[in-house]
Amino acid sequence: MKKSVKILWRVFLFGFGLFILIILLANFGIFGSMPSIADLQNPSASQSSQLYADDGTLMGKYYLEDRVNVEYKDINPYIVKALVATEDERFYDHSGIDPRSLARAFFFLGSKGGASTITMQTAKNLFTENWNTGNIFLRIIQKVKECIIAVKLERNFTKDEIVTLYLNTVAFGDNVFGIRNASKTFFGKEPDRVSVEEAAVLVGMVNAPTTYNPRIYPKNALDRRNVVFEQMVRNNYLSEAEATDLKRKKIQLNYKKLDETAGLAPYFRMVMGEELKRWCKEHKKSNGDNYNLYKDGLKIYTTINPRMQLYAEEAVAKHMAYMQKLLNQQSDVKSGSVWKEHENVLQAAMKQTDRWKNMQKAGVTDDDIKKSFYVKTPMKVFAWNNNRYKDTVMTPYDSIKYHRQMLQAGFMAMDPLSGEVKAWVGGIDFKTFKYDHVNVNTKRQVGSTIKPLLYSLAIEDAGFTPGTMVEDVQQNFKGYGMVPATDKTCTGRTMPMAEALATSRNCATAYIMQQLGGGNEGAKRFIDFLRNCDVSSKLEPYPSIALGAGEISLMEMMQAYSMFPGRGFNVKPMYITRIEDKNGNVLQTFTPLRKEVISDVTAYSVISMMQGVMQFGTGRRIWSYGVTGEIAGKTGTTNDNSDAWFMGYTPQLLCGAWTGCDDRFIRFNSTALGQGSSVALPIWAYFYAKASNDKNVAIDKSSVFAKPDVMENDISYDWINDVPTDLGAEGDDIGNGNAKDYGDEVLPPIKQEDIKPESELPDTTKKEKLPDGNDKPKAIMPKKPGIK
Repeated sequence: MKKSVKILWRVFLFGFGLFILIILLANFGIFGSMPSIADLQNPSASQSSQLYADDGTLMGKYYLEDRVNVEYKDINPYIVKALVATEDERFYDHSGIDPRSLARAFFFLGSKGGASTITMQTAKNLFTENWNTGNIFLRIIQKVKECIIAVKLERNFTKDEIVTLYLNTVAFGDNVFGIRNASKTFFGKEPDRVSVEEAAVLVGMVNAPTTYNPRIYPKNALDRRNVVFEQMVRNNYLSEAEATDLKRKKIQLNYKKLDETAGLAPYFRMVMGEELKRWCKEHKKSNGDNYNLYKDGLKIYTTINPRMQLYAEEAVAKHMAYMQKLLNQQSDVKSGSVWKEHENVLQAAMKQTDRWKNMQKAGVTDDDIKKSFYVKTPMKVFAWNNNRYKDTVMTPYDSIKYHRQMLQAGFMAMDPLSGEVKAWVGGIDFKTFKYDHVNVNTKRQVGSTIKPLLYSLAIEDAGFTPGTMVEDVQQNFKGYGMVPATDKTCTGRTMPMAEALATSRNCATAYIMQQLGGGNEGAKRFIDFLRNCDVSSKLEPYPSIALGAGEISLMEMMQAYSMFPGRGFNVKPMYITRIEDKNGNVLQTFTPLRKEVISDVTAYSVISMMQGVMQFGTGRRIWSYGVTGEIAGKTGTTNDNSDAWFMGYTPQLLCGAWTGCDDRFIRFNSTALGQGSSVALPIWAYFYAKASNDKNVAIDKSSVFAKPDVMENDISYDWINDVPTDLGAEGDDIGNGNAKDYGDEVLPPIKQEDIKPESELPDTTKKEKLPDGNDKPKAIMPKKPGIK
């Protein structure tokens, strides 16, 4: 044998041995971990967790990669055929590695196509990391690992299972992963309902998700789709005539991507995200690891009613847009003088903006950054219209003032017996204002909405009745001074407790507190009662708490008020019914948490007095909004109109509304405009008018509050004829109101607009159909190449 031949053989054998050694070393994990047999038999990829409404509507997702798995039977055969024809036309003939493609890639250095099969790409998606490295040596190692894993996958799975794994893990455009999310995002359809041309667009994207994204580059996507058609003709999945007809069609997108702002109830979803992350930290999977909200594909079923949620958002938008116009006309807001002594608020807000943080990272000095805030710039700002923004030119400094002058709102509706939360609106626009005003951590002064709770204690523990006479006189609490701080809202009259609540008399309420204990003994007693109502906010035992000086969240007030329509039983707001894993196994179910706080006699007594609030007192404006049936409620207004509340309920539904600016010094100066009956009550009324008239919501407007059997007589309202024309003002230092402040609509004649809700629901009026016209999906096995 010639020396040159011997050398050639030695080089070949050395190379072959080295190749075998590399395979063995890779298989044993020397070049990085390899999946175990268990991993191969149960492959997993990061899946988004999904949040559902009470009717099964998908509200939104939590994800790092937007992926939801789907079974093979739910994938249209067109998708499988297009994929095989385009990405791996010998898929059904090889065992994970395609020698012909491998040789072609080697000899032409990848210029005429790569060597990866569908199985190898599935291995890459599932089990390899840093696969897109630019290091040639590492890339070779990765390819070897992909080949080994691909062969193992072929031994553990059928071809149909492998193609399903691939389609569930592959990346599409816009950070969407998996065929189900891609078909839903780009075409608004389940993957078993896409047409052949839509299937070709989706498959065309997997080669280069950004380049062939039909939303961003429609021409590229169209050209790529037509290439897919040609490959399907080449592999006998389409005829030439069919492909020619299909190529004439334009790409018709129905694009809708769920993100943090799109979907149903964005504020609720944000709060639930934090709740669910805490849940994950407290619960472990079978392998001992904690659940991961963003990777484990949990299914969370909530109590939110989609229709009620939309009505709530519409009600908030309708009234807050109207009230904002009135606030903007106020002289101190219009002139900017409202900021005269609050420049520090604006300066602090500057440093919280992305503009400041980004310029600071870029090394710009603080002085230069500050100067940029006084340069007029084109921008989008929040506006009360259907788009919820407008294009304008203003300085960033002025945009901070503009947005901080927006009236905010919080609204919640729930079933007072089960505690199921049906609607949650945490603010006026989630895209612009992320701060939620409903959850338990957001506290505001509650004003006169605290009074029914105090009156409950007086009835339950101190022997009061709605007819007990109380004095509307300023009270002196030894060691704590006079309550209220001024006597200008006191009438000096003696009146039934029912009248005192209906007309929201501060001095009479202070008198009731005095009867519960002098000094701060009555306040301590009241705080203990509030704790029993599950009000967890930190409250100091000052007598002024009787007038609502304490700061409490809307959610806590909802729970406390639930004892009235709940016949003495308090219920914790419940917003999740169950949590399942990605396979549908139930991990936890949730049930109402109820406890008895007061007797049903006390509850009914307070209900009757609060009906008086609505019929004859500070809430009587509600009847001008077209609502009917039995309604009980209480308005609330704090000093200087900084906070306006309305808590109202029927036998079937409890709702609460808070309004105000995040900066409390921005407020209405007018009693008529700033009262809870003007700013908060209409939100409740607009919502209830729509919800109660919707047969799908199933609210019985004829239902009545249940009267305990032991009660022989209802409350007598003989005192009504003696009610003075002025109903008083709920805040201490804003002067007396008068009858018109609480009566019919007396607000300035500015046009109110119906603004669409922030959330959107799927279009359920159009029923999805399969391309052949059938309604039900059919599982069709893909035919092997060569068979039409």
